[in-house]
Amino acid sequence: MPSPISADRTHDSFNIVAVAASAGGIHALVTVLGGLGADLPVPVLVVQHLDPHHRTVLAEILDRRTGLHVKLAQEGEQARPGTVHIAPPNRHLLVYRDGTLGLSLGDRVHFLRPSADPLFESVADAYGARAVVVVLSGTGSDGAKGVDAVKAQGGTVIAQDPETAEFTGMPEAAVGTGAADFVLPLEEIAAAIRGLVEIKRQ
Repeated sequence: MPSPISADRTHDSFNIVAVAASAGGIHALVTVLGGLGADLPVPVLVVQHLDPHHRTVLAEILDRRTGLHVKLAQEGEQARPGTVHIAPPNRHLLVYRDGTLGLSLGDRVHFLRPSADPLFESVADAYGARAVVVVLSGTGSDGAKGVDAVKAQGGTVIAQDPETAEFTGMPEAAVGTGAADFVLPLEEIAAAIRGLVEIKRQ
């Protein structure tokens, strides 16, 4: 496992956004990522529940719909500003304290791999108060445990307003934890992320 953050690294380098979505998530991801702008100064990590038995074209779809560079995450690569790293099928996506990414074949969470909870928990551990996590449309409760972990470390939690979600389970579960700092209509989430990132970098 990569070593802990060295104390002399800049505050700015720790900022990160992590996003979770499931059913109805493609439209939500297009809306949010498309509104972030090509100059986003932080990395974005995404868990979208995928069929583990088929190659995904999600990265290609999103790459065409946003100014950010979108790619499937790879083991050991660095999370880079202006880049969206998507969890590949059948792997949990993790991030470590030096900003490198990990892919895990660990146990399924909520019968899912990838799952939002392992990602959010790793983000909480690695980035603490410098993290922003977002829960979008989806069924079930994946992400709820993870947003609690992020909140406990001082991070910021955004949940899509369930009334604007195609599937309400995941955002409702996130809101139900009491950890959500913002509950926003889908169309307002990108601007909120931009604002938070800019505030954190001042």
